[in-house]
Amino acid sequence: MIIRGLLAPGSRIVEGELAERLGVSRTPVRGALHILQREGYVISSRNGHRKMNLIVAPLTKQDAVELFRIVARLEGLAARSAAEMDAASRRTLGLNLRRINDNLGELAGGSKNEPNLIFEVDMTFHQLIADAGSGPRLRSLHASIKPQTERYMRLYAGVILDQLKTSVREHSVILRAIENGDADRAEEAIEFNWENGAQRLGGIIDALGERGSWYPQ
Repeated sequence: MIIRGLLAPGSRIVEGELAERLGVSRTPVRGALHILQREGYVISSRNGHRKMNLIVAPLTKQDAVELFRIVARLEGLAARSAAEMDAASRRTLGLNLRRINDNLGELAGGSKNEPNLIFEVDMTFHQLIADAGSGPRLRSLHASIKPQTERYMRLYAGVILDQLKTSVREHSVILRAIENGDADRAEEAIEFNWENGAQRLGGIIDALGERGSWYPQ
């Protein structure tokens, strides 16, 4: 619910209301909120002199940059490993990546902005690389942090159409490096894509504001 924006950034979390909404008792909700607080999805906030409240973590530029840089390094390792696979495996992966990126290119060239579809196609491209080049530990780390970037990408996806062609070009560099077995280039290119993505998102946040940061601390 947090990742998909059903619980808005900065909104107060009332344990009883949330339990009723989910149709469960307060005990599992309380346990889940403790975990979400550790993972950074939920934070404590004091509203004036009243008691501490739990709120959905705001979407801030600083947080976005940190998250994108972490994912950049993780997917960089995965891209390196993918480029070190045997030629047949690289060729199959490259064909699949090219098909997905061509789809993203068509969306970029269209007149209609379809943010949900753009998000899903872009995520599929990156997930293919992560799945192909990750061992169990890297896959676990990637799965634990990637949903936090999804919060940003989903909520701001509707305003990225003008910048989508740049991302498509960056994807092309990544997939060619993997096809060619150039591990250094593959790692560098996917990190470049995420770093640039952080800059693009930062510009959008500067223009639209940090969602949820209005909540009094």
